Amino acid sequence: MEYVYAAMLLHSAEKGIDDKTVTAVLTAAGVDADKARVKALVASLSDVDIGEAMATAVAAPVAAGAPAAVGGGDAPAAVEEAPAEEEEEEEGGGFGGLGDLFG
Repeated sequence: MEYVYAAMLLHSAEKGIDDKTVTAVLTAAGVDADKARVKALVASLSDVDIGEAMATAVAAPVAAGAPAAVGGGDAPAAVEEAPAEEEEEEEGGGFGGLGDLFG
């Protein structure tokens, strides 16, 4: 993951993303840079618009969380908990009723 972060940092700093710069960032962060992984990263990012990919990645969690926010935020959690409590009450009520019959 640190390899991807290095590339994102270089992109944000508007620096070129190549073997030398990625290795320099990783070394500065205290990571032992694997030359093969650095080359693979640089090769895979050659055809990628990093700015667009970052914008899409940032927007994705917001889009996934939007329906929950529209629904009232905590309401789904309360709805999920309510049936569990009702089930417990029904079970407890059933045993109390049997005890009353023989009681």
